[in-house]
Amino acid sequence: MSSASFASVRRSVAPLELFFDLVFVFAIGQLAEHLLHELSWRGAAETAVMLVAVLSTWALTSFDATFLDVARARTRWLVLAVMGLGLFMNAQIPHAFAGRPWAFAVPLVVILLLVDLAAAVTAPTPVLRRHYRRVTAWAVVSVPLWLIGAAMDHGPRLVWWAVAAAVDMLGVWLAHPLPRDRLSSRNLVFDAEHMVERIRLFIIIQLGETVLTIGTAISGAPVDAATVTAGLGVFVALVCLCASYFQGGEDILARHVATTADKLLPVRRAVSGQYPTLAGLVALAVGAELAISHPTGHGSTTLSLLLFGGPILYVITQAWWYRASTGQAWGVRLLACLALALAGAVTLRLPPLVSVLVLDLVLVALVIALRGVHHRVLTGMTSGTRT
Repeated sequence: MSSASFASVRRSVAPLELFFDLVFVFAIGQLAEHLLHELSWRGAAETAVMLVAVLSTWALTSFDATFLDVARARTRWLVLAVMGLGLFMNAQIPHAFAGRPWAFAVPLVVILLLVDLAAAVTAPTPVLRRHYRRVTAWAVVSVPLWLIGAAMDHGPRLVWWAVAAAVDMLGVWLAHPLPRDRLSSRNLVFDAEHMVERIRLFIIIQLGETVLTIGTAISGAPVDAATVTAGLGVFVALVCLCASYFQGGEDILARHVATTADKLLPVRRAVSGQYPTLAGLVALAVGAELAISHPTGHGSTTLSLLLFGGPILYVITQAWWYRASTGQAWGVRLLACLALALAGAVTLRLPPLVSVLVLDLVLVALVIALRGVHHRVLTGMTSGTRT
């Protein structure tokens, strides 16, 4: 396929890609379960390391499916192979730092090498093949770290895997540069609209899996006024987080990508933002489970960090993307994060039910404010396009 014909193709998201996303979003429940059972700073660090591993493999494969065209048979086989490996890897999340480190690390390493090498050989243009050779070079650094960590005892394993995860995440964030050799994406042929839709659908699936995790907590709690109120309160908070993006925010992303000269850069930023976004949803899910289980109990620093810190990660990531990409619609989000931090401090010793209700007040106010902000930004973008 020539560069020109490759540029003209605009593909909708394939069912296989959605199927692939379901396998990786399954990890949300697994990560939340691990953090809930290892509720400590070390447990949080372990959860973060595995979250980075999961999202790095999702990001690399998603870009591959776009660059290599998921309609091609060899690309479909690649996605299916990663799905199978990813399903097994994600199933081992609760056991990766216990008795099954190899069961987590081996499929992860195979995914990294399989995706990178396949793309380096089959990418449709010389620029992309060169880019994926750089991606493979980064994998050569991280893969031994994952394997060495798996061979270590529980204590030092976290250090080795944390370094490996940092390499993989930085590679995604920076587009895998090498000295005097980096990706120049300004004139790169890229189906940006396809990836924008992938990100949109992936966020929906993340939110949906968080609903299931919270629903499981509700089903295991006694049915009384406090529990029902706490469950409904957490649901309202999740709906507000959804609305903070899907109440015009996704249209701002799509229009910005459509009008910018470097279409890959804002998409890369949006993909990079999935790391703190997913971390925020996992934290909220665990905090919600604690609040629903004991709505009238005593508050704690741990509960406040989870219940308010999760939404802060989610919202501040949006603020960063809007500030870096459009320069608009970020201030109100930053103010909401400050309000959430203050609310978390004020409710530190109050019952969890009170914390949930205060969380709702802040997030509902954010959604109301964003409705006007998004409308103004979209109006301005439309006017600028017409002129």
